[in-house]
Amino acid sequence: MMENGDYAVQYGEESYMEQEEEWEREGLLDPAWEKQQKKTFTAWCNSHLRKAGTSIENIEDDFRNGLKLMLLLEVISGETLPKPDRGKMRFHKIANVNKALDFIASKGVKLVSIGAEEIVDGNLKMTLGMIWTIILRFAIQDISVEEMTAKEGLLLWCQRKTAPYKNVNVQNFHLSFKDGLAFCALIHRHRPDLIDYSKLSKDNPLENLNTAFDVAEKFLDIPRMLDPDDLINTPKPDERAIMTYVSCYYHAFQGAQQVGYRKISVNSTVSVLCYLDLTNKYWLISTSIRMGTFFDNLQNTAMPDERAVMTYVSSYYHCFSGAQKAETAANRICKVLKVNQENERLMEEYERLASDLLEWIRRTMPWLNSRQTDSTLAGVQKKLEEYRTYRRKHKPPRVEQKAKLETNFNTLQTKLRLSNRPAYMPTEGKMVSDIANSWKGLEHAEKAFEEWLLAETMRLERLEHLAQKFKHKADTHEDWTKGKEEMLQSQDYRNCKLNELKALKKKHEAFESDLAAHQDRVEQIAAIAQELNTLEYHDCVSVNARCQRICDQWDRLGALTQHRRQGLDEAERILEKIDLLHLEFAKRAAPFNNWLDGAREDLVDMFIVHTMEEIQGLIQAHDQFKATLGEADKEFNVIVGLVRDAEAIVKQEQVPGGLVNPYTTLTADAISRKWSEVRALVPQRDQTLANELRKQQNNEMLRRQFAEKANAVGPWIERQMDAVTAIGMGISGSLEEQLHRLKEYEQAVYAYKPSIEELEKIHQAVQESMVFENRYTHYTMETLRVGWEQLLTSINRNINEVENQILTRDSKGITQEQLTEFRSSFNHFDKNRTGRLAPEEFKSCLVSLGYSIGKDKQGDMDFQRILAVVDPNNSGYVQFDAFLDFMTRESTDTDTAEQVIDSFRILASDKPYILPDELRRELPPDQAEYCIQRMPPYKGPNAVPGALDYMSFSTALYGESDL
Repeated sequence: MMENGDYAVQYGEESYMEQEEEWEREGLLDPAWEKQQKKTFTAWCNSHLRKAGTSIENIEDDFRNGLKLMLLLEVISGETLPKPDRGKMRFHKIANVNKALDFIASKGVKLVSIGAEEIVDGNLKMTLGMIWTIILRFAIQDISVEEMTAKEGLLLWCQRKTAPYKNVNVQNFHLSFKDGLAFCALIHRHRPDLIDYSKLSKDNPLENLNTAFDVAEKFLDIPRMLDPDDLINTPKPDERAIMTYVSCYYHAFQGAQQVGYRKISVNSTVSVLCYLDLTNKYWLISTSIRMGTFFDNLQNTAMPDERAVMTYVSSYYHCFSGAQKAETAANRICKVLKVNQENERLMEEYERLASDLLEWIRRTMPWLNSRQTDSTLAGVQKKLEEYRTYRRKHKPPRVEQKAKLETNFNTLQTKLRLSNRPAYMPTEGKMVSDIANSWKGLEHAEKAFEEWLLAETMRLERLEHLAQKFKHKADTHEDWTKGKEEMLQSQDYRNCKLNELKALKKKHEAFESDLAAHQDRVEQIAAIAQELNTLEYHDCVSVNARCQRICDQWDRLGALTQHRRQGLDEAERILEKIDLLHLEFAKRAAPFNNWLDGAREDLVDMFIVHTMEEIQGLIQAHDQFKATLGEADKEFNVIVGLVRDAEAIVKQEQVPGGLVNPYTTLTADAISRKWSEVRALVPQRDQTLANELRKQQNNEMLRRQFAEKANAVGPWIERQMDAVTAIGMGISGSLEEQLHRLKEYEQAVYAYKPSIEELEKIHQAVQESMVFENRYTHYTMETLRVGWEQLLTSINRNINEVENQILTRDSKGITQEQLTEFRSSFNHFDKNRTGRLAPEEFKSCLVSLGYSIGKDKQGDMDFQRILAVVDPNNSGYVQFDAFLDFMTRESTDTDTAEQVIDSFRILASDKPYILPDELRRELPPDQAEYCIQRMPPYKGPNAVPGALDYMSFSTALYGESDL
């Protein structure tokens, strides 16, 4: 059991209850609405039950036994229901109510949550719901106005009838009727003799409502179903109650229209009041004819004169015939104007979307074409992150906007073809091809921008690495040169003893050896500086200055070294004794120390790699270095042994100052410390290389993950594209089946979107790890993105084409068989499946469809005329849409400018012009104003002030659009 009367009714293909679902849920909770429904539905039921000589007083009680309910259905349907059960037990009552509900169901009404038990138990909400279903089926469902039915048709009828009346604006069935003027306008429109509308005021709603209800009950046989006080005091009156009451007006006045007269009284003075209501115009014909002799003869003659009666009746025919023509003309004009208004709205929407998209592309292109940076790695990485944000957040909405733009354009062109209007030509620069070219330029700029960012990142990383290497080598060299100039400029050898002088000379020789060994480092520093200049490093000025200082100092050291050697050679004649042991230490220690320095530099040297091969090469080189450590250890022991031997001799011989090595500043402790540092750095280097190896292995894994996913997504997109293309060819199945399959593919594509997003995440991780090559797949993220977008565009385009073909088929009245025949013939001659036919293929296709084209000169002229229609731009090909449009026009009829002119001529009473008041009287307000604003003034003979030229206006409807 559903609470609060939440029931629904469905019949045919429409469900009024479903259409009004939102206000239903709120409305049925309002006690005031329930009260109004009870009054109105009771009165409505009694208006029919009194025809059978009975009535009800309490709607929830009097239908409980089902007898009056069955009687009500017999009266309003004109059919006989099964014989009721006459018992008074509960099961008898349930049986009778079930017979009534079964009869309602047999009329195509689906009852939801309304059962016989609730009606028998007196459930007011369920009873009101049941009566509402009966009212919908027998009083509202059959209302039809301009292809609108039920509620929409009744509302349009009210709007048409009340359009000329001041202070009346019917937009709904609750607030629009509160002041009573709408009810009075409906009565006055059909029976102006019953109400003086000019004396009514919007400020007297109670008086207006009572006037309308009294007149309707007294003269139109419409019972008073609404309470004026309830309508005025309720913020939002019940829509169902008002619809029920208004439907009585509709049936009353429609009945008068069909009968064609209201009252005829015959006596010596005949007053004939002829009433009818057509095309939003009331015709009230009242004549007073003194025909006493005629009617006396009519009553007293056994066979009255046939000619006299025919003459009198012909006046009725011309009156009603003219009204019917006016109705047809107005309907045709309204239909044409609605088509033009909708087409203009679509044109404006296309222009707005196209301008917005092109403006966005125009603003974005300078940013994508910019190649300016601050020449730092951080600045380029920031730009790369901005670009990725643009691809993730800013571009996707524009892709959807572009697809919507193309869909709207195709829909508009189809509507124009179907309404026999010329094709829409967008503003210069806003053609679909212009947008496609701009979009293509945008994507090319994106690709170039991304490639530049990645290349610039690699270049700046290389520069940063070189700059750090330059700094490290320069720091090492400057540490080595500290004090060297002061030492070389010293004159200490002039005051030395012989052995001290020889020591100084040997020390200088060792220094020269060390100086020569440092020559390679200086050249490396200069080479790195030169490379930084070549690669345009941003801080080249400071690098060049430091390199110049080192080179200048190196030149000074060379000159000073030469000068000191000359001094030592000159003093060598005096000093001869040399300490061979210290000399041997100096000779061995200097290169070993230099090797230690180089080894330390290599072990702490920074590196950057991008592939497994590069890191494996570094690991192999490091392994080769470790293989030399054994020989180095032997050399270290020899050098340390020399020091120990010297210490032993000095201790043994008590040589003053003998522990000081005059040939070198190196000591065994320094060598030992450096050797310990080198051995400690080896495992650290092992760990660094192992970390980098894991990083490259991770990069390799990312490549494989991306390739595995891309190799699955790429073929899937290609298969979907092939399937959508096959459906687009319309090879088999009805249009509805093709549309259903296309929408299934569309759902499948959107359901597959997580796979694309997952691939995008992997691609993001690959880029963040600076992985630039992938040998495991030929797919790139860019090609997959383009394929995904093309697939969505293809699906949307095919859905739009199929919907347009359905629209063409339904609006033009062609059958599915005809459409299938057209498609099959077109595909048969479209051998290459390009979706277009060459002229000779098109001619063969026409012949296969039974179109007669002769082989003589006249046949060629006929074919050229047809070709100019289907290929107005002389492209050399016939597209399927143009082919279908041509075959549809050949099979169906369309509106023409001549038909619209004839319709306006009827409304204008055969005048060559029409007046604004005539348009406002004959057409709905919005369409009347549409015509008045666009019709040019009439300048022909006998023109009156305000006259409008409907002929040129009608011709313009089928000409070029203002847009």
